[in-house]
Amino acid sequence: MARRSTRLIRGRTARTNVAGSNRRLRVGRLLMVLALVLTSVKLVQVQGFQASALSEKALQQRLDRSVIPAERGSIVDRNGNVLAFSSEARQLYANPRLLDREFAEQHAKDPSKPTPAEYKQEIARFIAQELPGVITEQEVLDALFRDVGFTYFGPKIDPGKAREITERYPQIGSEYQATREYPGGNLAANIIGAANWRKDEVPGKLRGQIGLEFSLDSVLAGKDGQQVSDTALDGDLVIPGTRELQPAVPGSDVELTIDSDVQFMLQRELADYAREAKAKNASAVVLDAKTGEVYALANDKTFDPNGSWAENTGNPAVTTPYEPGSVAKLITAAGAIEDGVVKPDTVLQVPGSIKVADRTVGDAWSHGTVPMTFTGVLGKSSNVGTLMVAQQLGEQRWYDFARSFGLGQRTGVGLPGESAGVLPPPDEWSGSSFGNLPIGQGFSLTVLQMASMYQAIANDGVRVPPRIISAEIGPDGKRVERPRPGGVRVVSPETARTVKDMLRSVVQDAPQPNRGTGSAAALAGYQVSGKTGTAQQYDPACKCYSNSKHWITFAGIVPADSPRFVIGLMLDRPAYGTQQGSSAAPLFHNIASFLTQRYQLQMSREPAPFQVLQLPAP
Repeated sequence: MARRSTRLIRGRTARTNVAGSNRRLRVGRLLMVLALVLTSVKLVQVQGFQASALSEKALQQRLDRSVIPAERGSIVDRNGNVLAFSSEARQLYANPRLLDREFAEQHAKDPSKPTPAEYKQEIARFIAQELPGVITEQEVLDALFRDVGFTYFGPKIDPGKAREITERYPQIGSEYQATREYPGGNLAANIIGAANWRKDEVPGKLRGQIGLEFSLDSVLAGKDGQQVSDTALDGDLVIPGTRELQPAVPGSDVELTIDSDVQFMLQRELADYAREAKAKNASAVVLDAKTGEVYALANDKTFDPNGSWAENTGNPAVTTPYEPGSVAKLITAAGAIEDGVVKPDTVLQVPGSIKVADRTVGDAWSHGTVPMTFTGVLGKSSNVGTLMVAQQLGEQRWYDFARSFGLGQRTGVGLPGESAGVLPPPDEWSGSSFGNLPIGQGFSLTVLQMASMYQAIANDGVRVPPRIISAEIGPDGKRVERPRPGGVRVVSPETARTVKDMLRSVVQDAPQPNRGTGSAAALAGYQVSGKTGTAQQYDPACKCYSNSKHWITFAGIVPADSPRFVIGLMLDRPAYGTQQGSSAAPLFHNIASFLTQRYQLQMSREPAPFQVLQLPAP
């Protein structure tokens, strides 16, 4: 019985083991099937639904996208002379810490290899030899021994030189950078401005910072392109075969109305004259008498955009207004002739002073009551005579003519930061305001606005707003002219010619009392019309007009009998005691002389006729 029981127990155990093995086998198979199903589902998901996204992600990980900076357009003068253009350059850079680590390891493995310090000395010596006069050995060493992970060093250099350096020493890198060149140095710098690149933008991309480079940046900059490069898995090694996704579109060139030769002359003459006059500042402009185009516009202080520019980057000729003084007597003269208040030969009994409200205004010279023609009032620049005629013209009419001449309004010349000046409306005038305004005090304008007034007289009474941008030339060579501004009729052609002829008396060189205030502006062989001006400056200390600080102005037309150019001049606080400090007429003479020779202007057919300015006292 015992033996039989033992066999039964063993049988049951065997069956139990077989059954357990079968269950485990079934569970294992079930798990394997389940794993295969899950794997298949994932495979379908990856290969079917996520394939595109994953492929794109993998592609992005091994592609390096970079911007292709567009070439910046050039700026040229009216004759095609280049004033600003872009060229390709390279900026050297290094990783001093990486260089130290790399050569320290090499030297540790092989003591015959140079130490980091020795290697840096070798690099610095080579770069200094390759770039003599550009960077010194010590300057390179200073950069390589800095405890930084990255540093630029030296100025921008020629791409060929950069390639020689980086091929010899791969530890030195070079970065593409466009560089802006200004071949004329400070020529028209206050007009053109400057462009440079900034580290926080596209590497090597030039951006306009000041002047026309800034205001026309969207025109000059062009449209950047895009390129991709395949890289190795670590992302550092670029595999040859760069692909251009979108080509860069170069910027347009911009043609200005200025003549670089006239601009050079104007800058030189103005700076020399201002220095001799000991003026604080000075500005000047030359306009085409018919079109209003700016042939030159200058300030006595300027800068070189090729170097570091921190001072004198503004353009006071259009941004800084001043009180014009007697050049503004043109408004009264034109208005009075236009409205028939007086004629050129109308004789006025002009006293030594005149009272306007609570203010007494006198002339620049002492005199009793003298008989002056209205032409003489202009030629001798009589404040009293001008106010007498202005009162007949009337306050509102004077204001209307001043607005027609463009005062209190921007000219729209196309230069950034232009000021409109200040022309207070009649409802803001005090009782004595009309004792100031007709003689050029109590309102302000820019030298460009002043010249624009005289351009209207030179152009038979039609003021054409000045402009300085002539055209844009696209990368395809297509020329697009900037719209020409429409003219504004200020006075009739007859009035304009009459006033222009009257203004010849200002430069009349005759015995007193018939000599004009600007006889030094006369130019042999040519008739000249013009007007001198002296305006007192307001002194905040005394809350009054200063007797020692003045603006000296001159505006004129050459030739007067066949107008071609208008010249406007302003000197700020010149020192008295010299001819330059008391009048800008000699400066007008120098500029007009150059213009007549430069453009071979035909001489006047006859000298300006003698004009009676003051009659003998009865």
